[in-house]
Amino acid sequence: MSGDETRPGTAPHEVEDSVPFETPDTYGAYPRLSDDQLARLAQHGRRRAAAAGDVLIREGERCETFYVVLSGSIAVVEGYGTPEERLLRVHGPGRFIGELGLLNGQVAFYTAQVRDPGEILALSMDQLRDLVIRDSTLGDAVLRACLGRRALLVGQGAGFRIIGSRYSPDTRRLREFAARNRLPHRWIDLETDQEAEALLSRFGVGPEETPLVIWRDTTLLRNPSNAELARLMGLPSLETGQGHGDLLIVGSGPAGLAAAVNAASEGLDTTVVEVMATGGQAGTSSRIENCFGFPSGISGAELTDRAVLQADKFGARISLPAEAARLERRDGHYAVGFADGSEITARTVVLATGARYRRLHAPGIEPLEGTGVHYSATVYEAQQCGADPVAVVGGGNSAGQAVLFLAGYAPQVYLLVRGPSLDAHMSRYLIDQIERHPRVRVMLHTEVTEAHGDKALEAVTVVDHRTGEHRDLAVRALFVFTGANPHTQWLSGALALDARGYVLTGAEAQACSVPELWQSQGRDCLTLETSLPGVFAAGDVRSGSVKRVASAVGEGAMSIHFVHRYLGHTAAPGNTDSSPHTRPKESAWLA
Repeated sequence: MSGDETRPGTAPHEVEDSVPFETPDTYGAYPRLSDDQLARLAQHGRRRAAAAGDVLIREGERCETFYVVLSGSIAVVEGYGTPEERLLRVHGPGRFIGELGLLNGQVAFYTAQVRDPGEILALSMDQLRDLVIRDSTLGDAVLRACLGRRALLVGQGAGFRIIGSRYSPDTRRLREFAARNRLPHRWIDLETDQEAEALLSRFGVGPEETPLVIWRDTTLLRNPSNAELARLMGLPSLETGQGHGDLLIVGSGPAGLAAAVNAASEGLDTTVVEVMATGGQAGTSSRIENCFGFPSGISGAELTDRAVLQADKFGARISLPAEAARLERRDGHYAVGFADGSEITARTVVLATGARYRRLHAPGIEPLEGTGVHYSATVYEAQQCGADPVAVVGGGNSAGQAVLFLAGYAPQVYLLVRGPSLDAHMSRYLIDQIERHPRVRVMLHTEVTEAHGDKALEAVTVVDHRTGEHRDLAVRALFVFTGANPHTQWLSGALALDARGYVLTGAEAQACSVPELWQSQGRDCLTLETSLPGVFAAGDVRSGSVKRVASAVGEGAMSIHFVHRYLGHTAAPGNTDSSPHTRPKESAWLA
């Protein structure tokens, strides 16, 4: 343990002597609070004795208390009280207990138990939030640590278990939902993992009943829906019957989250709904290096988690999974209906549903999707590659980011590009890094024609369109980033779309409307407004948008400016419903 891990004013050997097995802060996820920070926390919290064996946080339950170790030590364990119990880490004096779930209301993925008796400081979450608002340094330290700890839990395979066959579409669905929402879990392959048979026997379940979700050895879900898994893990659910809110945002990528932060911070009653996971495509990016304000880059997961907490700070409600199925105007408001039959109404709507990468159509691809063929490159997929070569298909920024990320895991990464160069669609900073990387090989004019493998990807056949030559590449994973299609099927017939399905806005949307519509409004269609007055589009779903994170954030923020203009234009004198609502809470993690 290095000296900078000890409490200021305490000699390094004193901490080591008192807690000899404390987990070292290798990744910066276990900071030790300063004496000054501890003193400020002590002014708001309650000191109490901690006896060996006391359980402070219990796996599977929501944690509503922030604990700081003053003396003694606390062990963080997984599977507490089960045969699979294992120690994850030990924290000594000056450290606090908690990870991302503490901040966003999810259930705990671990149990915190007093190991060595001593004294702890306990603060309610409201007390912590009040203090964080006044002390941004402390707030940022807590936030960074919680984000880092969630990443470590994910990497350690902590949390719930998914048992299912790699060939099962429902297994792939559950794994994708868990991975995209950054929920700590471990997949046990029914086809290859010997542990699967033992677990099925223990629970008296047959292979035909998989996939299963096992949580704490006490909860078993047979092929749960995404919504059922979300509820079990404490993800925020869709609240219906909440009256006529000011704004409903459909989609929670960078554009949707930026709109939520700006709308809620300005007092608008704001709800965000998402079908899969917050962050959109950006949330799956391993490193975004051209995002304004982050000179060393930032992962899509961290950018998303920060934005979600910031939206929550101002009172925006984020609910998932909620699949929008229809949009209609009703009594001066807009009603959005969902696939489960529920409905939300709002005075205005921002469409920020983004786009999804196109599937690759070639013989042998479909049976291997989710096992050897992937449409995102996160730590989950990278860990499955092992020490084998992989290939990436695509010539845009997403493909470039994936290549550089995967090169940190795989000994050889092939970048397969159909065009003659990378310059057309990829940023120069990515091209320069790819060209210098010793484990990356770029193959231009190249297209995948077939995938080979029964239970796992073994090779892909590619063709060089310049020579017509076919060859096999021995790769164990194929990552596909070949353009995207918008999530607008549910909007067909409701508003104007372009030929590719993207939402038309501004002058183009007005040109597709009957003249009487905008004459009745007494104005022209606003820049980000669709062919429905009061419905706006931002980010990748909008026709003509720039497919970049910073652009999506800008459009999301700008859309709220137009929401205000629309609300101000349509407000009737004396109509109290037109004024912004007082936001329901003020709970900051970022000042």
